[in-house]
Amino acid sequence: MSYLKNRMTEKLSRIVSGNYTPQDFIIADAKDGDMGGGADAIGIEERYLPSLGNAQMAVPMQYYRNAMKEMVESDLVDIMLMSISSAEVLVREGVFANSRVTPAVRLNDATDIWGYRGANYKEKPSFAFNTAKIESALKYSKLGLYSITFYNDLEKDLQNLNAYTKFRDSISGTGMEHFLEVFNPAFAIDTGDVDIGTYINDSIVRCLAGLERLDRPLFLKIQYNGARAMAELAEFDPTNLVVGILGGGAGTTRDTFELIEQASRFGARVALFGRKIYKAEDSVEIVNLMRHIVEADLSAKEAVKRYHQHLAKKSILPIRSLENDLEITDQVLLAEAK
Repeated sequence: MSYLKNRMTEKLSRIVSGNYTPQDFIIADAKDGDMGGGADAIGIEERYLPSLGNAQMAVPMQYYRNAMKEMVESDLVDIMLMSISSAEVLVREGVFANSRVTPAVRLNDATDIWGYRGANYKEKPSFAFNTAKIESALKYSKLGLYSITFYNDLEKDLQNLNAYTKFRDSISGTGMEHFLEVFNPAFAIDTGDVDIGTYINDSIVRCLAGLERLDRPLFLKIQYNGARAMAELAEFDPTNLVVGILGGGAGTTRDTFELIEQASRFGARVALFGRKIYKAEDSVEIVNLMRHIVEADLSAKEAVKRYHQHLAKKSILPIRSLENDLEITDQVLLAEAK
């Protein structure tokens, strides 16, 4: 079974050939949260068990996987990113058998994504680590995510870059493609008089400059560091470097829509959102409106209003009032908001 002969591949081909249209924008649903957040990533709620009574505990994993299935069936996303354990379940159930959605798996879980209950690993520089085995991943997908973080620390960055080199060697010749996630450090680092977006851009370009096309990532997944940083990286080498954005925290619905509108306006061609989709009252409708923003020039503000109209029509109780949901809480989005 070929997992790459699908809509994602067709879109990427048009993007790198300079024939991009807004309909080619790639959206991924990132439901690999269990790789970093454990059971906590799926959600915590008060549940009743006959043996225990009422107690605060994690939502069962099946709920998360049902949300994956629903999104794949909607055909609104191009990629479903999962842990191998989830990919195994969904592929064996035939979820992707007649779908143009690409199954993808997280291939490393460096310590800076370990963010579960009681853990404080994110407060420290990351150590390279991978639970997943390439031979196992290949049973369910031929697209994987690899993540790296740069700290402007020679020893730590060299360790992480060497781990990335070993990863590329491990997938060479196997048929596994990858995309590269580059986090901003979770804490402040010293970059002198240069802002973090500029430092990240140069770190990415330097990291990939020595790679031929076969070894390069299909696209990037990075934090949105503002309009200038996004435009600079997107314009730098568009036939070799397709820029995508990560979603970060759930935020407000306006944050979600504003992020995809601004990122696409300044050159991003991929959006890979996790909590911004999963934590929404109606995940499918959130993605539907994301598509309208990119493809039909719907404003972020109007999309929030339409979303609340949809919730009311479906008798879904909103998490926030319309007034509060129209607020932008992510400071990096304020300067270019319309």
